[in-house]
Amino acid sequence: MKSFSASVMRFLKSEDGPTAVEYAVMLALIIVVCLAAVSAVGSNANGKFNKVRTYLS
Repeated sequence: MKSFSASVMRFLKSEDGPTAVEYAVMLALIIVVCLAAVSAVGSNANGKFNKVRTYLS
């Protein structure tokens, strides 16, 4: 039982878990920003293509 409590204390003191969570949150935010940027660029490009199509028609 003593080794179990020692391993729990070691786990609680280690900083690997929170660091991994921080990296996961940063990665999620970067993905969200990238998706928003791609969506905005796609919408702008679609608008330009529609203007060109209308002009050529």
